[in-house]
Amino acid sequence: MAVVAAGRGAERGTYHGRVTEPRKRVLLAKPRGYCAGVDRAVQTVEEALKLYGAPVYVRKQIVHNKHVVSTLEARGAIFVEENYEVPEGATVVFSAHGVAPEVHEQARERKLKAIDATCPLVTKVHHEAKRFAAEDYDILLIGHEGHEEVIGTSGEAPAHIQLVDGPDDVDNVVVRDPAKVVWLSQTTLSVDETMETVARLKTRLPLLQSPPSDDICYATSNRQHVIKEIAPECDVVIVVGSTNSSNSVRLVEVALGAGARAGHLVDYAAEIQDEWLEGVTTVGVSSGASVPDELVMEVLAHLAERGFGEVTEFTTAEERLTFSLPQELRRDMKAAEAAKAAAAS
Repeated sequence: MAVVAAGRGAERGTYHGRVTEPRKRVLLAKPRGYCAGVDRAVQTVEEALKLYGAPVYVRKQIVHNKHVVSTLEARGAIFVEENYEVPEGATVVFSAHGVAPEVHEQARERKLKAIDATCPLVTKVHHEAKRFAAEDYDILLIGHEGHEEVIGTSGEAPAHIQLVDGPDDVDNVVVRDPAKVVWLSQTTLSVDETMETVARLKTRLPLLQSPPSDDICYATSNRQHVIKEIAPECDVVIVVGSTNSSNSVRLVEVALGAGARAGHLVDYAAEIQDEWLEGVTTVGVSSGASVPDELVMEVLAHLAERGFGEVTEFTTAEERLTFSLPQELRRDMKAAEAAKAAAAS
């Protein structure tokens, strides 16, 4: 399997003045896979298991990916839905999607050792919600009903926040003062759909304010951008990701909206159906922000076995952002290192 790097607008080969296309090829999107927030959250559980030993409890899925969850379970993580399922005094990690203040209070009541792995970009939205609520704004939170991130953000100021679940939900919005309204958003939405929702809101509420900075995270935006670049050339786009991963589902939608003839979401290469590839010459491949790249490599190997051995990687952005581990965990890791050094001296 040959991998050729290409940037935006990379030229294809020509033969006697005509553009030549490979018989079968893969256009591999970059950026793809793990974002900084997911990497931090997964590392948090891994380091907690090393430091405290198994079991370490995790409230909800640490990130929305079936493979990641099953891998951590095999190492000793126990995933629960609520704090009451965690034995009193045990260690619990809160997922990357964030939690409402009441969840922290529940942990304190049960004397749990809580480690908050909320993505810092989600925490930013929580801070915005608290600030605007303190200033008595009505807050229109654009997001998907029932998503853990939306539940967590809404819990910061339930009396001030109302959910707007896409453009078609705009007509249901009711505010106290049209001059004192702001919109915030879930971090993993479709950029285009969110902007459409905002545009519709502004037709009803011309004085609607925007958040101080984009709420949709850089990783979600970057993955959608590169998919838009390659989708028009693709007969089919395969996105690696789980069905409960909002950003992964959005990638398929964005690919179809940008011109891909077909799009599919898979957790594993084995889920790819041969009929998807019938008559296909160009396959686009990407992955959601909670997907380890080893799963993408398995998809590429699967496609290579079916004749799609030429892989061109299209890069539209370089991601270098990293986040430090939660302070509660870093403090305990430092203390453990100090104790180890003292014992050795």
